[in-house]
Amino acid sequence: MDAVLKRSHELKQALVDFVLDADGEMAEALETYAAAQLRRGAGDSVQQELAIDSFAIEGKVGDKSPLDVFVQSHPELSESDRNLLNSWHQSFTGLFAITKILPDGFELMNWLTAKHYIVKPNNTKTQQEMSRLKEGEILLTRISPITDTYWTFSGPYTQMGKLGKPKLAVAIGNFKDNYKNHLYSDAPDLLEEAWQSVVKYNQQFVEFFGSDEVTMPGYQLNKKIAELQEITAEKSLAAAGIDPSKSLAEIAQEAGVDEEEIKTAAQEMGTDAKVVTQLLNNKTSTAKMVMPKVDLPAELKKAEEVTALSHPRWGQMFLPTYNKVKTILAAEDWQSIEGAEKLIRHYLEDKKINAFIWYRLAAEYPTSLEKILQTVLQRPEFSLENDLDALLQEYGKPIEPELPEIASVPLHLHNLFQEALGEVQKSKSKSKGQKKATKGFQKL
Repeated sequence: MDAVLKRSHELKQALVDFVLDADGEMAEALETYAAAQLRRGAGDSVQQELAIDSFAIEGKVGDKSPLDVFVQSHPELSESDRNLLNSWHQSFTGLFAITKILPDGFELMNWLTAKHYIVKPNNTKTQQEMSRLKEGEILLTRISPITDTYWTFSGPYTQMGKLGKPKLAVAIGNFKDNYKNHLYSDAPDLLEEAWQSVVKYNQQFVEFFGSDEVTMPGYQLNKKIAELQEITAEKSLAAAGIDPSKSLAEIAQEAGVDEEEIKTAAQEMGTDAKVVTQLLNNKTSTAKMVMPKVDLPAELKKAEEVTALSHPRWGQMFLPTYNKVKTILAAEDWQSIEGAEKLIRHYLEDKKINAFIWYRLAAEYPTSLEKILQTVLQRPEFSLENDLDALLQEYGKPIEPELPEIASVPLHLHNLFQEALGEVQKSKSKSKGQKKATKGFQKL
């Protein structure tokens, strides 16, 4: 183990001790940060340690990170120590696959971005613990740079074993829910492209429906959303220089790709063959992103009415009760409407109903919404203008947009999700075909 790697362990321990021993503003900031992080996941000891580790580098104490405060508080640090510590601003949490076992570490691939890293443990204890890990296993952990050529493990890791595609897809889905700010930490170009795709989709939504809000029966909305996605795909093809009116054979010939290969790839990806050609034909990394297919859940397809709303940052939402909420807010005597209080509480408690919905209702019905919340919450002093953000955060709703589900995803993730879905459906078909008597609860 080289000197700089050993030194990184000493500095990291000193940084964590500095954060944990602090009081006042830093202690309060850590408590708030950790509470927000732990609300998202299982709240186990590994997640708690990861929260402390990420706070030390990414948290804020005033307008500075704890790492910056630590460096400023230790003028005796050498220039090399300072450079190493400052490089840790590039640290990030990821879901990694072990692609190779090395004599003193591992080669890892970040599943979110498909980027590879050489990562080495920076102390003997961790090195011994990790010696049992095998190629192909999945790790949830944080890594920090040491030199231009390798990184180290920053904090604990969760060993998830070797995962089949369905379980890996679930693990990535959980990561997206629990670590939204680390989705594409090491690929800012992908993150920017993902956000831009939300803006473009919103523009196309408004152009297609004539508004950012539309209400219709669920089955009809599902068809309309499918039409919108088809138009969006055609525009994407046109932007890439592919004529949607041309046959697949013509497009394949121009791209220098075999037509059958494209059809096979499209089937595996669950997407249009012309979209595959576009991706194969474009060499830039950001172009290799795919808009996820939107299909309303079965219960919404059957709903008498569903409201679809779109926003350039918050993304797309489907609500079967949005008009009923507006009816409650517009009523002179809202308490006479059956289930009114229950529905308002549902909008507060349901994580899927985000802050954007509340901001939209507050802008349209400020007076009535304030009075209703005063009654429902039994807070007569509640002020919509002063207290709404705090209330939303109290119910676990972020007040800043997080990358929404409608955002485009890297091609390798799209492929994984489609293949995982295919395996699950194939497994279900086999299960249905086996007409054996079963006892007890069966989860499919």
